[in-house]
Amino acid sequence: MKKILVPVALTVLAVVVAISCTKKDGSKGAVTGGMEPLLQSAIDAGMLPIPYELKVMEGNPSSPEKIELGKLLYFDPRLSKSQLISCNTCHNVGFGGDDYQETSLGHGWAKGPRNSPTVLNSVYNTSQFWDGRASDLKEQAKGPIQASVEMAATPEYVVEVLKSIPEYVEEFKLAFPGVADPVTFDNVAATIALFEATLTTPNAPIDKYLRGDLAALNADQKAGLAVFIDQGCVSCHTGVNLGGDGYFEFGVFEAPDADVVAGDKGRFALTQAEGDEFAFKAPTLRNIEYTAPYFHTGKVWSLADATQLMSSSQLGIDLSEENVKQILALMDAFTGEQPQIVYPILPPSTDNTPKPVWK
Repeated sequence: MKKILVPVALTVLAVVVAISCTKKDGSKGAVTGGMEPLLQSAIDAGMLPIPYELKVMEGNPSSPEKIELGKLLYFDPRLSKSQLISCNTCHNVGFGGDDYQETSLGHGWAKGPRNSPTVLNSVYNTSQFWDGRASDLKEQAKGPIQASVEMAATPEYVVEVLKSIPEYVEEFKLAFPGVADPVTFDNVAATIALFEATLTTPNAPIDKYLRGDLAALNADQKAGLAVFIDQGCVSCHTGVNLGGDGYFEFGVFEAPDADVVAGDKGRFALTQAEGDEFAFKAPTLRNIEYTAPYFHTGKVWSLADATQLMSSSQLGIDLSEENVKQILALMDAFTGEQPQIVYPILPPSTDNTPKPVWK
């Protein structure tokens, strides 16, 4: 188990090292000393550490009051029609940011069509959902609340619930000062997104290595990194989030078993574009040891099996048992400091608060 620290509002003490490969914003910086070839290869392949600073979301300015309100709303099940399901139900911040189910259970115990992606580090994805249908976290936050197989609410219902609770009305006024009517569905999504943007997991061993600490990875992990780069895994799993910024056909060289794909055509259903059939956003590999089961159907529970499936279906190779072990050792180095979130005390309902509805 990795040491758990608080990633939000860190006071960072800069340590001057002989090798400096990235700036604190995650961009490439000047090299001030010699660099081992493996580290150079990783940087050349676009692998980047998680920045120390929180990412600024365009069009959604942050503030402590908005983040705190977003935290309350993230954990509040009253945003769902049954008043039993919260954002945290399917994206558990204490367990890798997902729900450890093949596909999530929603309103009326309906099963959703796809595996729940992790919320951790999701702010670094180029888009949200497996098919990228939401451009950012704010847009994404609106989807599950309204989806009939998830929270099954409506914007009007959410606003009615929140306005029936005086403490929430005051929280919205603090978060959006000077706004005549701040309790809106758009502001609900905006604050949830700002809270989710704080859920990052920095300082994984891979981050320390990418910043120039050559001792951050052990020999097996370095061997795994070499295989990861040389065999082409890094072509889909790169950038800050080690994934999350590109769409790729599932089964480039060899089609996976039918139950793993489940007939889901992925991004094609959204775009109807040639080349998007069976294409999905490459998931992040960060904290991968926490985010089983894998793939959009959640049909693969073993990380070793998932690695071998990827090598055959996407790369057209058959990794040796030793190579698989080395890659698994590397992926252990992808787990960072988990966010420490104190579960909030939610404001009480009133006589005017709508009651749970199950149908």
